[in-house]
Amino acid sequence: MTADILTIDTPSGTVRATARSRGKDAVVYALTGALRGSVHVTGTHHPRHWNQFTALRVSLGSANAMEATAPAESLPRRRGSATGYTGGLVRWTDADYPYQHAATTPVESAAGNAPSPTTGETLALVMRACAEDVAHRPDLHRLLDASRERETPGLLRYLDWSMRKVEAEAACFESKAQTHRRDARSAVSSWWTAARWLTARPHPVLALVLMNYRGSLARRADYLPGYAEYAERAAREERDRVGRIRTEISSLRAQQRPRRRTRRPAVDYPA
Repeated sequence: MTADILTIDTPSGTVRATARSRGKDAVVYALTGALRGSVHVTGTHHPRHWNQFTALRVSLGSANAMEATAPAESLPRRRGSATGYTGGLVRWTDADYPYQHAATTPVESAAGNAPSPTTGETLALVMRACAEDVAHRPDLHRLLDASRERETPGLLRYLDWSMRKVEAEAACFESKAQTHRRDARSAVSSWWTAARWLTARPHPVLALVLMNYRGSLARRADYLPGYAEYAERAAREERDRVGRIRTEISSLRAQQRPRRRTRRPAVDYPA
């Protein structure tokens, strides 16, 4: 197979990236020119829709940074420099907004130092160019299918845990809302009881009870309904999240099932 060579103009000079497929799972670019090292590109899930495998993950080095640490010698470095850099980005396209999106993880040296502005821009341009190149490869669907097989088991474990956590948070907010409503009703009832007592038998202590100050019945009757509304709104939002997570889990599990081959119906030919 003939390797594809990508030519990229950067502030540091021209970078040539030679693409080589690594099985069906990834494309690794060997860098020459202004940069030396490797860039690893593989499929991954959409950042906001974890059941949709439509994104590309770019990692500096020869390995997927989400699964392994790239060998130091494969980390991109400027010509004449011994400093290699780690980092990456995720590239995706939304159906509603069909232009390219990219989320970049911090680029830094192996010692944890940020690159110079010129080196940082050079590395960003190379990562974007490699992602764009893979996005237009005829075998892109194989990379995305491979990412579905690779990531689905871990995603299901995480989403199952996340759904239980969100359900617990929703129940907690619902309990807080009920408590605030109950305490608000109690404060209102106590305030009116004190008001009736003050009308029947005026007394300075009862007047003090009816005043609006921090911690008073009047203050609690005023702010507790607002606290209850906030907790109820938060509970609804958490329940909505549970619904979205449950939908993604169902979709991922459906994608795990092997597709059945449909048999061609038998044809009765006339004797």
